[in-house]
Amino acid sequence: MFDDETTPLARAAEHSLLARQSARLRPALPRPDVTRVMVVANQKGGVGKTTSTVNLAAALAQLGQRVLVIDLDPQGNASTALNVEHHRGVRSTYDLIVDGLSLAEVAVPCPDVDGLWVVPATIDLAGAEIELVSVVARESRLLRALEGHGAIGTAAGAGEGRFDFVLVDCPPSLGLLTLNALVAGEEMLIPIQAEYYALEGLGQLLETVEMVRKHLNPRLRVSTILVTMYDARTRLAAGVAQEVREHFGEQVLKTSIPRSVRVSEAPSYGQTVMTYDPGSPGALSYLEAAREIVTKGMLP
Repeated sequence: MFDDETTPLARAAEHSLLARQSARLRPALPRPDVTRVMVVANQKGGVGKTTSTVNLAAALAQLGQRVLVIDLDPQGNASTALNVEHHRGVRSTYDLIVDGLSLAEVAVPCPDVDGLWVVPATIDLAGAEIELVSVVARESRLLRALEGHGAIGTAAGAGEGRFDFVLVDCPPSLGLLTLNALVAGEEMLIPIQAEYYALEGLGQLLETVEMVRKHLNPRLRVSTILVTMYDARTRLAAGVAQEVREHFGEQVLKTSIPRSVRVSEAPSYGQTVMTYDPGSPGALSYLEAAREIVTKGMLP
């Protein structure tokens, strides 16, 4: 398809165009009756949390869903992968949670994926937990922001312009920022790495979820568990995946995300793998995982 005389920039532009065209040709999946707010969290670092957030968001948008990603990690990696500005001075989740700006004032469209919006994170967010210590109802700041947005809600109330999914990318900790996400969300998506320490620390996360359910948000449920970095060649990965499925049952998606160089490369180009290499195994796996999330709905 590409001749030898084209420049790398021209090839990248053509590849991006082909990705957009193929996304438009995919049949759209039915939209949910109400916005599904999903918190992507795991206090263990390096499990593919941010990677899964941005790629699932892009895949959901390619399947005809309207998606909002809220980057709650001060590192701003989700903002980088979705190619939105997140330097100091840009309106961000800091302004949303600390200064009380509305979602409409801080959300920006993702330039590479139609139907996807982003609330970026700046380094200012690193000080948010200290600044919120003296604030009344500090754990509910994100919830109030979501409740105040006209495009979040039921089909009858918010109309065709509503968001179908809100994905909240949390920092790798159980601090006040993650607590804000757990109070605001109804569903929780936990990425679990297919390696030996996968289940280590998960008990602490589930205990935190249970505490939030008891005292702050009884609607919260662990609806989705995604096995990431799966290497089918190793017995270890298969064993971990089997253990996770035995423990969590139908909450675990049938689709596992394989280890993939293309998935790792994409953010360095300011892209998700869904546009960087839409035909790669990683992209196809995230697309199938997104399809599962849409079609199975929230578990009771």
